[in-house]
Amino acid sequence: MSTSHLMGVYNRAPLEVDRGRGMRLWAKDGTEYLDCVSGISTNALGHAHPVLVKAVTDQAEKLWHVSNIFRIPDQEKLADMLCEHSFADVVFFTNSGTEAVECAIKTARKYHHHAGNPERIDIYGFDGSFHGRTYGAINAAANPSYTNGFGPPMEGFHQLTWGDHDALKAAIASPTTAAIIVEPVQGEGGCRAIPEHCLRDLRTLCDQHGVLIIFDEVQCGMGRTGKLWAHEWAGMQPDIMAIAKALGGGFPIGACLASEKAASGMTVGAHGSTFGGNPLAMAVGLAAFGELVKPELIQNVNEIAGYLKQQLHGLKERFPDVIADVRGKGLLIGVKLIPNNRDFMALARDEQHLLIAGGGDNCCRILPPLNITLEEAREAIEKFEGACEVARAQMKAAA
Repeated sequence: MSTSHLMGVYNRAPLEVDRGRGMRLWAKDGTEYLDCVSGISTNALGHAHPVLVKAVTDQAEKLWHVSNIFRIPDQEKLADMLCEHSFADVVFFTNSGTEAVECAIKTARKYHHHAGNPERIDIYGFDGSFHGRTYGAINAAANPSYTNGFGPPMEGFHQLTWGDHDALKAAIASPTTAAIIVEPVQGEGGCRAIPEHCLRDLRTLCDQHGVLIIFDEVQCGMGRTGKLWAHEWAGMQPDIMAIAKALGGGFPIGACLASEKAASGMTVGAHGSTFGGNPLAMAVGLAAFGELVKPELIQNVNEIAGYLKQQLHGLKERFPDVIADVRGKGLLIGVKLIPNNRDFMALARDEQHLLIAGGGDNCCRILPPLNITLEEAREAIEKFEGACEVARAQMKAAA
């Protein structure tokens, strides 16, 4: 029995992290690790980035928090930046991605109610999706491992099977459908990217039936796929979008972005947050987003992603008994494994000092910071190759 007073909801790795710098983490015992988890796609600029450290330090000496009953100038500045670089007209700031998703769901339903269609409450998600841990977010994804034990399913949430186009068309045509929520590139679901033509067709169908599109780009947005927003690859736009993670470069911040039309029901009193949009978070968000929109950073993502994908496909050919598939987009890379992914993650960590993330469909995720260098990418591949060699040896020994 654990002697910890922490609620036992995490299956933690046996690693006590002490400090980080760039793409490196050091444990309390001094062991150095190459970090391809990045706080699960959050530390997009690496650890202790000097621009973010300065933003935190400068703002911490001025003002941390005031209520949203007052104007917060940096909220307006960051909202302006986000709208300038996206489809959106308005922004609501949150503390996390799951809060941004919750706001997105409420925005969609309130839009239809405001338009005189209160019966339009149904939200359709997809299998393998992950939208966070609030009650609405887990029902939107409906992964049994996250919903079991929390009572009956919430009314108005439904799931579609990935690739079942007939079911999708029927759902969109339903007179009670409010919105479709989707990750353009799934993260936890196994790094599956929706084909670009499917996203364009989704936009057309939703427009025909007055249904809103919610994109969850909490993990795949803000440069991770090689464009600022993952949906840009398809040349289309959502009505509402949830973002977080990289937006604060590791500092807790999220946002719900929406078109003016989609947000028409979000009037005074419709939503709120005590900490969302606080001055400290806004200062960091301004600094982080200012770095994320730089063309040279996006260019680096595409160059390094091309190298990593090429090398990983080469490893797949050399280790067909270990690697089943390489997938994803940009620096959201999924490697589907033949051995258990959790076991592979452990040996990568313990044998190669390489940190990688887990994922659905027996994938591991490679999520380096977006400013990763080519030298660091080569090191990551060498360590991943070493993990494949150890995995192969263990499989042969067990046979």
